[in-house]
Amino acid sequence: MRPVLRFYSTSIGKKAVMAVTGLILFGFVAGHLVGNLKVFTGAEKFNAYAEFLREAGAPLFGHGELLWVARIGLLIALVLHVVAALQLVLLARRARPARYRRGVHLEDTFASRTMRSGGIVIFVFVLYHLMHLTWGNAHPAFVAGDPYANLVRGFQSVGVSIGYIVAVSVVGLHIYHGIWSSLQTLGINQERHTRWRKASAVIAALIVLGNVSIPVAVLTGMVR
Repeated sequence: MRPVLRFYSTSIGKKAVMAVTGLILFGFVAGHLVGNLKVFTGAEKFNAYAEFLREAGAPLFGHGELLWVARIGLLIALVLHVVAALQLVLLARRARPARYRRGVHLEDTFASRTMRSGGIVIFVFVLYHLMHLTWGNAHPAFVAGDPYANLVRGFQSVGVSIGYIVAVSVVGLHIYHGIWSSLQTLGINQERHTRWRKASAVIAALIVLGNVSIPVAVLTGMVR
């Protein structure tokens, strides 16, 4: 245990934790999108998918138990990701207490410069998303056991849909920078850096477009 803690105490260790947990969280985002796109197949299949998630692992796991195991695992990954990020920020400030008047950005992008503020936006968005479509306490027309109706009624609000589109766009920026920088931290994309960066941009764009298509389909009446 001590070698692990000793490794984590270094900036490289913290970056490695951020990289691994970031890829875990990305895997969830991608899987979550694939499931949500089932809304285009209709209420019956979408609700059946939601029920499948709650019954996954049966009979070894009871109703919703495996889903809660997955949620707890994701929560741990999120906490480790955020804590490591905050600690890296503090280490950077201690190493360079005086700010430069003009920043020279090598290997820098708008996505990388907004990772911290974007992370805050994503945290708030995830919390609202849970309150809106999972717990229902931020959804005025929430019906327990009918996720399809909750999604459609939720996105019929123009304000909610616009907020959702903005938030998933921020998620896309975070994913774009996060994927290729995580692979670089883990030593995977060293030789094909440019290629991996382009691939990260394509993946992030697909994630954003897939998520945006859902509220747009509801607002235009394609999904009702």
